[in-house]
Amino acid sequence: MNAKLTPMTAEHIPQIAALERACFSHPWSEDMLREELWNDSAVIIVAEGEDGTVLGYAGLQTVLDEGYINNVAVDERFRRMGVADAIISAFVRFGREKLAFLTLEVRASNAPAIALYAKHGFAEVGRRKNYYDDPREDAVLMTLEFEHGTETAE
Repeated sequence: MNAKLTPMTAEHIPQIAALERACFSHPWSEDMLREELWNDSAVIIVAEGEDGTVLGYAGLQTVLDEGYINNVAVDERFRRMGVADAIISAFVRFGREKLAFLTLEVRASNAPAIALYAKHGFAEVGRRKNYYDDPREDAVLMTLEFEHGTETAE
């Protein structure tokens, strides 16, 4: 992947909002994204191309020692190039140092994303029935637990 990872800035917001609209049935608005700039318990990491194009992004919310990954999205033109992998890797490195666990939800039909998360050590821990709509679908809950700075062995 020929991109740099950087925290979201105000300049990224229009591109991220466009990507939200392309990827999600209930996208975050530019105002919602702007609010995240001032949220001390949240960060949005952007994978940025050499020309400043937003290739993909993902958010991380933390509460005490818990981390919740949300809104992982990659521009369709840049999928399967390691963009999401690089962002998730950064979150896992952060989690290993600072958190007890990372968790996320993913559409049950999103096999590529489920495989990516499993590659990073996330395991299915449950389901939320009919969590998504447009189309209606279950969410798979996946969690990666950390213990004393390393992932726990199963």
